[in-house]
Amino acid sequence: MNIQTSIEQQTRIQRLKALTDATHHGLDQRIMAAEPFASRERYGLFLEVQHCFHADVSPLYHSPELGSLLPDLASRCRLDALRRDITDLAGSAPPVLTPRTGPLGVPAALGWLYVAEGSNLGAAFLLKEAEKLGLSEKFGARHLAGHPDGRGLHWRTFVAAFNGLTLSEADEADAAEGARAAFRRVHALVEETFA
Repeated sequence: MNIQTSIEQQTRIQRLKALTDATHHGLDQRIMAAEPFASRERYGLFLEVQHCFHADVSPLYHSPELGSLLPDLASRCRLDALRRDITDLAGSAPPVLTPRTGPLGVPAALGWLYVAEGSNLGAAFLLKEAEKLGLSEKFGARHLAGHPDGRGLHWRTFVAAFNGLTLSEADEADAAEGARAAFRRVHALVEETFA
């Protein structure tokens, strides 16, 4: 079996993961190096990073065009939960942020959503770390909470819809670049916020 056959047998999500793995891995390492769970103060910085990123992707969750492609998309948006988490820790609501993604084509937007939705899987680990700081799904760590149906099922529903989309090879390349751009955006936010 050659590599090309192997790639063709992968699902769209598997191909996207393979194409963005290095960028994703670099971001994960940078976030852990920032020690976001070393104290509530550092966790507050982590919330700032998350707030900026989720403000960027929030319009995508409310796009009628994207919503027609991915069922229950609007209900997946975590921006409001993040804003409540920041209010819990800071005692006042954060400013309303302007998204910085600019206009995105559908494939690139799908890449950004892949990053946002994928981060919810890793949030189970992050929630355990937040609990060590006295935070919970009801105070300060709402945005890390799993879906009532379970994180796994919630992710599989997204993956099934994503894999079922009709996308060309060029569209998939655009989705991968959108995902890499999203990972780079978060990396830049971590650098800026934790500097």
